[in-house]
Amino acid sequence: MLAEPELQFEKFNPQKENIYILKMAWMWAALSVIVLVYLLQELLSLTEKKRLPPGPRGLPILGHLHLLGKNPHQNLYHLAQKHGPIMGLRLGFVPTVVVSSPAGAELVLKTHDLVFANRPRNEASKYIMYEQKDLAFGQYGPYWRNMRKLCTLELLSNRRINEFGAMRKVELELLVSSLKRAAEMREIVDLSARVSGLIGDVTCLMVFRRKYADKDLDHEKGFKTLIMEALEFAGKFNLADYFPYVGFFDLQGMNRKMKSLSKTFDRFLEKLIDDHVKNKQKKKQTKDFVDTMMEIMESGNAEFQFDRRHVKAVLLDILIAGIDTSTSAIEWALAELIRHPRVMKKLQKELETVVGMDQMVEESHLHGLEYLDFVVKETLRLHPVGPLLIPHESMEDCVIDGYHIPKGSRAIVNVWAIGRDPNVWPDPEVFKPERFIGSNIDLRGRDFQLLPFGSGRRSCPGLQLGLTMVQLVLSQLVHCFDWQLPNGMQPSDLDMSEHFGLTVARAKHLVAIPSYRLLK
Repeated sequence: MLAEPELQFEKFNPQKENIYILKMAWMWAALSVIVLVYLLQELLSLTEKKRLPPGPRGLPILGHLHLLGKNPHQNLYHLAQKHGPIMGLRLGFVPTVVVSSPAGAELVLKTHDLVFANRPRNEASKYIMYEQKDLAFGQYGPYWRNMRKLCTLELLSNRRINEFGAMRKVELELLVSSLKRAAEMREIVDLSARVSGLIGDVTCLMVFRRKYADKDLDHEKGFKTLIMEALEFAGKFNLADYFPYVGFFDLQGMNRKMKSLSKTFDRFLEKLIDDHVKNKQKKKQTKDFVDTMMEIMESGNAEFQFDRRHVKAVLLDILIAGIDTSTSAIEWALAELIRHPRVMKKLQKELETVVGMDQMVEESHLHGLEYLDFVVKETLRLHPVGPLLIPHESMEDCVIDGYHIPKGSRAIVNVWAIGRDPNVWPDPEVFKPERFIGSNIDLRGRDFQLLPFGSGRRSCPGLQLGLTMVQLVLSQLVHCFDWQLPNGMQPSDLDMSEHFGLTVARAKHLVAIPSYRLLK
């Protein structure tokens, strides 16, 4: 006869029980605050009769957050087709206006540029970018204006970009040499990884004067993995960005992770700055970004508060944003060219004529490559790396196209939707660089039907550097190599799905087999 199993009881642990009770109390406190603020907002809205932008019906407390999926730029595009190019939403407790037309974008980014010059509070930038002391997410005011001016003149000017031209050439030659060896072996190449590695190395050389590998960071995950984590946090949905006081309770556990990531980056940057300070007496042909910023800080000529926190915030900004945006743009362009062999051949023909088959592309060739310019514009029309730009925030009440926009509203410019507007772009879903022949449409923020870098006060200060890198790397890879998809895959079979984050990258890495084209 089988013996009855002995019952096992978990030993009561008062410490674990207290932690559980405390967590539950925090959660109920957070929910109580959320409900209270929501009821106050609803009560106040009953007394206001001002005309607000049209939009879908929202839910209590959540507002319209439930309508946004893993690709919110696409969700907002479809909502705008129903509710109009100037659409009102409520994301949690944040009133939001979404513009999806060139006319709407011009109203926000030009007509009312100063009103919408601010950035909303952002938990990721708060923890990782030293309380939003960076350029991308920094709050508008004297500090931000002075820092942008300093960076534009001292770090991102054409003169500084040209100083690093020789370094870019060396790194591109190394990439072409490795791809040439892969071509001889008929190897399948992960183009996404190769391009990301190149852009990462070039960016690190400009910022720090040396390359950094995973082993160089005092962390088990490695340098490039942590850069990607920072990008993920910057683009990830965080309750605290939409509900007041929720950040204190850290219900998603994100704050703890971001604090840990911030400490790792801070140790890395502190060590790097200390090394530069120790070696500042050594003569250098070209100063990197750290040298330049430390000289300004130590001189006391900045005319605004400027210490190591500000230096680190801006360096991290340039490092993270610079790597991701250029990499994504080049990936999308290569994918579209592989999908459209006719366009690829036409671009290669231009390169043969302007550059010749006996040499690689030089930066001096870029201004003569008109069709390359069309290809880049068409890529950024269909695949803007920042499809919703970075949200703006209104600093006072204003009226947009007859609609009342209250102070503190978030303004989202859906440049992904603008690039697919059939009233602006015939056959908007078709990749056709020829649409720019005879057109004077620019992508630097002057023409609101094409805004990959934004416009106005908060446009991207690294625009020229980013364009130079995208054009140079893309033209080099197309000029030096033919590209064939592996395993008999046809160009039309290439997966073009998106992964949304701070920028929109390809969901799957781009892989292909290179064949060397040049005569030497």
